[in-house]
Amino acid sequence: MAARQHSGNKSVVPLGTQIVTRTDLSQSDPNILKMNGVVGVVIKEPTGRSRKYRIRFPDGEVALLEREDFDVRKELAKALISERKIPANDFFEYVIFRCVVGSRAYGLEEPSSDVDRRGIFLPPADLQWSLFGVPEQLERHDTQECYWELEKFLRLALRANPNILECLYTPIVEEATPLANELLAMRDSFLTKQVYQTYNGYVLSQFKKLGQDLRNKGEIRWKHAMHLIRLLLSGIEILREGVVPVQVHEHRELLLSIRRGELSWAKIEKLRNQLHREFDSCWKNTKLPDGPNIRMVNAFLLKARRQMVQIES
Repeated sequence: MAARQHSGNKSVVPLGTQIVTRTDLSQSDPNILKMNGVVGVVIKEPTGRSRKYRIRFPDGEVALLEREDFDVRKELAKALISERKIPANDFFEYVIFRCVVGSRAYGLEEPSSDVDRRGIFLPPADLQWSLFGVPEQLERHDTQECYWELEKFLRLALRANPNILECLYTPIVEEATPLANELLAMRDSFLTKQVYQTYNGYVLSQFKKLGQDLRNKGEIRWKHAMHLIRLLLSGIEILREGVVPVQVHEHRELLLSIRRGELSWAKIEKLRNQLHREFDSCWKNTKLPDGPNIRMVNAFLLKARRQMVQIES
């Protein structure tokens, strides 16, 4: 069971959770001869001002323990390996593709805009095969960087994830190995009718949230609304022309006016509905295939994995 939060912002371990003691219980209660490392079950959570949990052990004995006196058994088991994992920062040396996305790639940047870098990393086979495995994603929040492990990147691309498709089509590529260039050469294979479902689904769910914000808080995030309209415009172009239009070009002033809050919510909703109808029409007439060539993408992944077999970790 997962721990939940309560008003004191401390994790509460739920009833029925198996725990492992951290201390020799006889030190706090001479009547309980339990050494540290004993397994028990939470049968009562702290109440009122009490910080103690009631724990029952397999032999039926019961003890009162504070949170710092025990570990959650499942978390402790995971920690046996996770504590020995290679630090995520060590994987940055295996980046094979680095590009710039976001406002600077769209042509919507301001002087203060961040440089959002995204890309792919491909670790040596020894790291991939080890007990510790490799992370699916690397992030550096201070420099606005995010990199996906190649397999994760390809799986997202096959589902027409907008962030991934924009990585493949951004005009600003800072680094690309021969393998990454091979992937870029096959990027059109990820453009399918799935774009219609993925883009539409995301926009609909996010506009619903914006509407809730407007009702509950009296305001919305205009920048987010701008990017949702941009996403619809992008989806329409993909279905119509078979290419991801990262730069907004002639739509720039319209999008900036939305970000500045110059269009009312009613006008944005009207525009959105109009774009949804256009999106529907493009979906009916698009020449894009129903789905991606998964065999080709899988063959590329296997080739990439084989190349990393002889690389020393």
